[in-house]
Amino acid sequence: MNKYLVTLGLFFFMLGGVLSAPTAFAAWQPTLRVGLLTGQSSVILTAQGVSADLVSDQQTEPVKNIGTGRSLTIERDGSSFVLDGRRIPGQTLTLRAANPKQAEFLYVEVNGRPYRGEVELSLRGNGMTVVNVVRTEDYVRGTAPEEMPPTWPRAAVEAQAVATRTFALKSRGRHKGEGFDICTTTHCQVYKGMRSEQAETNRAVDATYGQVLEYQGKLIDALFHTDSGGMTENSEDVWGSRVPYLRAATEVQQRTQSWSKDIPASTLVQHFQRKGKIGTLKEIRLSPLAFGKASADRTVSGRVKKLQLVGSQGSVQVTGDELRNAFGLRSTLFAVRLSQGVVHIIGYGWGHGLGLSQWGAKAWAAQLDYKGILAHYYQGTQLVPLYKK
Repeated sequence: MNKYLVTLGLFFFMLGGVLSAPTAFAAWQPTLRVGLLTGQSSVILTAQGVSADLVSDQQTEPVKNIGTGRSLTIERDGSSFVLDGRRIPGQTLTLRAANPKQAEFLYVEVNGRPYRGEVELSLRGNGMTVVNVVRTEDYVRGTAPEEMPPTWPRAAVEAQAVATRTFALKSRGRHKGEGFDICTTTHCQVYKGMRSEQAETNRAVDATYGQVLEYQGKLIDALFHTDSGGMTENSEDVWGSRVPYLRAATEVQQRTQSWSKDIPASTLVQHFQRKGKIGTLKEIRLSPLAFGKASADRTVSGRVKKLQLVGSQGSVQVTGDELRNAFGLRSTLFAVRLSQGVVHIIGYGWGHGLGLSQWGAKAWAAQLDYKGILAHYYQGTQLVPLYKK
């Protein structure tokens, strides 16, 4: 997806532009520990917005105070932090607002990239791990635009904001062993801090402030994917276990986000020969693609559970996931045809098919508000305010 970037600086704080600072003394909300970098030998931290203190976990007084726009270069040498040529005791260093009442106005540049909230450095392994300790709403502002274009219909962007917020809070502790809650990649959610913020997304975040999805009083796994191709999937056909709110859901359109791939039959045989003898590929047995009707080899959404490779020396069974992973297919929603020694694959959609389909939400936004979109994709869930302004 295209990313939409904005210019940042103190100018926006003064003039109240797109990235205006939040109101001081705002109500409580959860914080998230986001792992920005690992294994770093040195890091440059720059305080912006308000003056900041560098604090060690082993000293009662700040190590150093810096004004807005000033930078610190912190290095690791052996088992110690080094600042301005001197060793700093402690296992963690945190750059935070010098005045706690101004904490919401602080943002910290990490090697030139700005993030709202505090930044913590810890000694881990042979380097330093850099963690952004950020309030949930600020995290969503820096994540949702990376997951869905801000220019899409308002209802879709609002639904994405709720899913992003819910997924993040549900995922706290996912990277506990590495010293943070969540990472910045697609393993969790793509997060790039203030550079990703957009006015349209910020409005959607504010409109859904604090709202999360729950099932029977607990946060849900608010999974989402790029496009279902025509119908989302039941959890048991992806994970192997039934999740009551991750059920197959219809789409406005079918056979969306089409893609294709041609694979030489000999390449296919060679890859799967470990499963048994095939010889020269003669036939691929797979029922026709259909939506809303499960079969022995397809799920109710039409995705491939298994197919049979029949050759001159024998046959083997291959799962849809095995084929997808082996040849980088966008989804397991596909049809196959063998012709003149080539396997032609025609597929639809992009992703695992669980939860909210982003392109599907865009289409549903012409008929539903964000609450309706969320109810459609996360069946039986409740939209609740976890915290309020």
